[in-house]
Amino acid sequence: MIKINSISKSFRDKTVLNSISGEFDKGKCNLIIGASGTGKSVLLKCIVGLLPPDSGHVYYDLRNFTEADKEMKSEIRREIGMLFQGGALFDSKNVEENVMFPLDILTQMGEEEKRERVNFCLQRVGLENVNKKMPSEISGGMKKRVGIARAIVNNPNYLFCDEPNSGLDPQTSILIDELILEITHEFDITTVVVTHDMNSVMGIGEKIMFLYKGDKVWEGSHQNITSSGVQALDDFVFTNKVMKSLKAS
Repeated sequence: MIKINSISKSFRDKTVLNSISGEFDKGKCNLIIGASGTGKSVLLKCIVGLLPPDSGHVYYDLRNFTEADKEMKSEIRREIGMLFQGGALFDSKNVEENVMFPLDILTQMGEEEKRERVNFCLQRVGLENVNKKMPSEISGGMKKRVGIARAIVNNPNYLFCDEPNSGLDPQTSILIDELILEITHEFDITTVVVTHDMNSVMGIGEKIMFLYKGDKVWEGSHQNITSSGVQALDDFVFTNKVMKSLKAS
């Protein structure tokens, strides 16, 4: 479980996050949703330590990450897997080398053990016999699956996904969502997904936090999102549905 307590963040005179609190449950797909510019990615960066919050605290299973010393922060970071927007693969490394990268820098595994782990993770995301291919030789959906394999190769307790469906067609997006959900349940991971994709929200949103102009204004699941009674959320849901319909027509 991850808990955030009164996280605030400003840039110059602009408040981006205004005292955000909440919990992200273990073994669930926890979504942070909202329109562009509402603070989703900034909150994610504060949670993983890429940005220091101006105030508030982040807890990883009761460990205060915000106030932790360097050793404790390093320990927690070794328990984190990250799927970046666009996959963020190294162009100069082949698929196997990309997936193996966290093992190279975070573990003392031998080469054979690392290769076995890489092969297991690639098989788990439905990719076999692509080890030696370069990122330029595979599709966008395959790149995302390689990114997922890299994110789970170190057996993380926490998985963060930043706009995992960005740039993908609807069918591939569904496959990526289903894969993230399956891995979350299979390995009992605390998964946090930042997205504005309503298909993802309705498909895998087991616990959802909706941000609006830097505030958390609603929390719930995909089963009750359409009956929230929150106007800003209704507008977000309706607008996204309309845009999806227009793109499909």
